[in-house]
Amino acid sequence: MEKMNHAFEKMKMLVGMDVEDEESAVENDSNSFAFIDDFNRQCTLTTKQRLYGFAICFSVGIFCTLLSLLVFFNPIKFGITFTFGNLLSLGSTAFLIGPKRQVTMMLDPARIYATAIYIASMIIALFSALYVHNKLLTLLALILEFGALIWYSLSYIPFARSMVSKIMLACFDTEF
Repeated sequence: MEKMNHAFEKMKMLVGMDVEDEESAVENDSNSFAFIDDFNRQCTLTTKQRLYGFAICFSVGIFCTLLSLLVFFNPIKFGITFTFGNLLSLGSTAFLIGPKRQVTMMLDPARIYATAIYIASMIIALFSALYVHNKLLTLLALILEFGALIWYSLSYIPFARSMVSKIMLACFDTEF
């Protein structure tokens, strides 16, 4: 019963509700998410604050992504604004579900590769746009980033990735 109470208290903390007996909660130092647990405890928000944070962060992310279309023919500016918009949109969901759950879901075995490619492509796009100033490399990183974004997003929809894979195989099958 104590485990269930502890799990229920953790769920309350994840959604921003006050926990009556926070000091009695057992700290699990062997947990690899100890830092994120502490961060979640310090960042408790009301439901209204979470929705405002999500809406603002997501809106600014979408605005940056749409703004990047205005500078599409300048790959460096496009890469910076597009990647910044993706980062904001991705981070906006942390307001809804909490940073610990966000990281846990991103590191789930079903989407770990999509997450790694998505984050790596964002880093490569920013690096090639800000430091290398190579338009071709920036454009290639953005194409990879967009593909990784789609594949990452499909991982949250049951059977979507297998369906898209089958459709792509059917469309690009060279045998007649």
